[in-house]
Amino acid sequence: MRLDHISYVASHDQISDVVNRIGSQIGTAFVDGGIHPKFGTRNFTAPLLNGQYIEVVCPLDHPATDATPFGKAVKKKALTGGGWLAWVIATENIKKIGDIYGRNPVQGLRKKPNGAILEWFQLGVTDSSEDSRKPFYVEWISKEHPSLDGVARAQLSEILMVGEDEVKPSFLNDIPVLEFALRFLKSDEGTQGIKEVVFKYQNQFVKID
Repeated sequence: MRLDHISYVASHDQISDVVNRIGSQIGTAFVDGGIHPKFGTRNFTAPLLNGQYIEVVCPLDHPATDATPFGKAVKKKALTGGGWLAWVIATENIKKIGDIYGRNPVQGLRKKPNGAILEWFQLGVTDSSEDSRKPFYVEWISKEHPSLDGVARAQLSEILMVGEDEVKPSFLNDIPVLEFALRFLKSDEGTQGIKEVVFKYQNQFVKID
């Protein structure tokens, strides 16, 4: 298992501004990723070093947005101001993780503006939306990984998470973290989840909340 991507939510009206802001901070151009027809969302993606990428996603005015866990999670986050939604782990055996969760993976797809279709399986979105310290999981069907769309210039360095205390939650013990650091802080507001992500770009560290 390895980190696949990190997901940031914006409203439909603000997604262009968010994409421009984050892209300028890490010196990387986003590309239009297209629409997730099954989830009622659309995204823009930017490649990162180490075969990872950032997704900026927004909800659409579509019935699927309120009918699927991912659509619901994106819409809920957008209505509360947006921000970091989730970190996503890639696996080559999502069925095994499904056996642990006691549920079956869901097949997702995204239609890119050029007509190409990307397909994958995903699992754990509901758990991640309830506590974004928990990742969700994907297994790619398509070979055209989004990290290949564009030129990667920045590297993910750290994910800062907040919760009830500064101790790493036990559910993360079985997830290998090799390319970046996870740091935990106690939240004075009683919130939990991803607070900020740190990137390394041109030998400087850039914090994005």
